[in-house]
Amino acid sequence: MTAIPQERRLVTAIPGPKSQELQARRIAAVAGGVGSVMPVFAARAGGGVLEDVDGNRLIDFGSGIAVTSVGNSAEAVVRRASAQLADFTHTCFMVTPYEGYVEVCERLAELTPGDHAKKSALFNSGAEAVENAVKIARSYTKRQAVVVFDHGYHGRTNLTMALTSKNMPYKNGFGPFAPEIYRVPVAYGYRWPTGPENCGPEASAQAIDQINKQIGADNVAAIIIEPLLGEGGFIEPAKGFLPALAKFAKDNGIVFVADEIQSGFCRTGQWFACEDEGVVPDLITTAKGIAGGLPLAAVTGRAEIMDAAHSGGLGGTYGGNPVACAAALGAIETMKELDLVSKARRIEEVMKGRLAALQEKYDIVGDVRGRGAMIAIELVKDRDTKEPNPEATAALAKACHTEGLLVLTTGTYGNVLRFLPPLVIGEDLLNEGLDIIEQAFATL
Repeated sequence: MTAIPQERRLVTAIPGPKSQELQARRIAAVAGGVGSVMPVFAARAGGGVLEDVDGNRLIDFGSGIAVTSVGNSAEAVVRRASAQLADFTHTCFMVTPYEGYVEVCERLAELTPGDHAKKSALFNSGAEAVENAVKIARSYTKRQAVVVFDHGYHGRTNLTMALTSKNMPYKNGFGPFAPEIYRVPVAYGYRWPTGPENCGPEASAQAIDQINKQIGADNVAAIIIEPLLGEGGFIEPAKGFLPALAKFAKDNGIVFVADEIQSGFCRTGQWFACEDEGVVPDLITTAKGIAGGLPLAAVTGRAEIMDAAHSGGLGGTYGGNPVACAAALGAIETMKELDLVSKARRIEEVMKGRLAALQEKYDIVGDVRGRGAMIAIELVKDRDTKEPNPEATAALAKACHTEGLLVLTTGTYGNVLRFLPPLVIGEDLLNEGLDIIEQAFATL
């Protein structure tokens, strides 16, 4: 495993000739519904750099959408996964179990918020984790209704599409969707009519009022929320909102589910984003950053809730695959050894300082927000009306890509640039990436 030099290098235009050749093959062979942010084909990656097939080295502000938080090919991940590959790739935990699965569940019990007895079940993807959290909550409460929030994203399966707020591209033309899903307002401070200072109490009162009137608290199995919303635009719910919802859930026998798939595992400068206001969820769903790039997901929660499903009711052929479990143990080892919680906080300090200066200089920067290494800027046409500016967002992303910086856009209105650098990125690369963003703004 040779380390990739941690420096940006452009030897061809982006995309280069080899990437263009592969793109032609891809168009012929891969379904058109599978999109890509950049038509640049990866050859190697590590630290904060992604190298393409043409030898270009790009600065990575995406981490495969918050997956490679420990960097690509982290030593402990490669070492443990390789050793497991040599022993066996699969037995199916439901047929003959193995220690790695148990050990991941033990680590999750230690790391997730709360000191109550906890158990976990392992799956392949974030959507599967959310879907199983709903199954478990319904089994435990003997109720059916599920409450989700404006701007929320929970996956692409039929049930999780129903839970997801945004139509295009996630839901359009794919219905009908699962029933008994109800959507209520979220505390989106930047766009709250009476201002961010009133947002937490007003939004929680509104959401609770809607649940009581339109559904009836006694009919609700679960309330599911991302403690820091991902695809919706890196919206940090206004202070007080999450604790109020968690208390309402507790008072009414509702299972409170924190969807930490994008925000978990040190990403926000804490192990889990819900820790910020001391919220202890009944169930927590994780994936993305859990296994250093291998497919693994989990539902972790109160033992009595997790045990509600009958034996055989939870599972799946590949759930908790032994190689992915080994990788997860390597990722967790790396997070602890390198203190990636502190690294994420330092990334926030550097990024927010630089982005706040951009906000002062450019009127189109309406908001700078997020925590840890989950930071975003929302772009608007007018600061007073806050009309979304998806055109400028797309143009900025394209300008960054051309200069060898991988950035992602997001948000219900498509007007948010989001930054998810690997937590192991060097500060020089981080600042160089921010230089490129500044230069991109100058071209608008």
